[in-house]
Amino acid sequence: MKDARRIVLTAVSSLALAATVWAANPPAMPKIRQDATKEQSSNQLQSVTGKIGSVEKDFFTLSVTTNQTTTPGQQLSAQTSTAKTMTFLIDKNTTVDGTLKVDSNAEVTYRQNSGANVAVSVRVTP
Repeated sequence: MKDARRIVLTAVSSLALAATVWAANPPAMPKIRQDATKEQSSNQLQSVTGKIGSVEKDFFTLSVTTNQTTTPGQQLSAQTSTAKTMTFLIDKNTTVDGTLKVDSNAEVTYRQNSGANVAVSVRVTP
């Protein structure tokens, strides 16, 4: 009977020692590089709709209207529209549905690459 107790006591103390050592030295977790996180977010597709402002051989501009809601204090909220111009690069992988013309409306799906907006697909409506 004493041998069984010694075996159980030895096993329990060995497990306790192993748990203590493991807790003191947690396994090395892979570090996520900040650059890799930025790269992942920049490769995500985004979409915007607006009016074509200019068309060149390898890029075009789109005037995009964004709605902003302002709430000064407790007053009623007011919506204001502000227009911003976005430039999109056209490369060999860009698909264009329709003809890029100034003053036509377009829906652009794009990705960011090194700070530039690269058009993935463009759907032009008159």
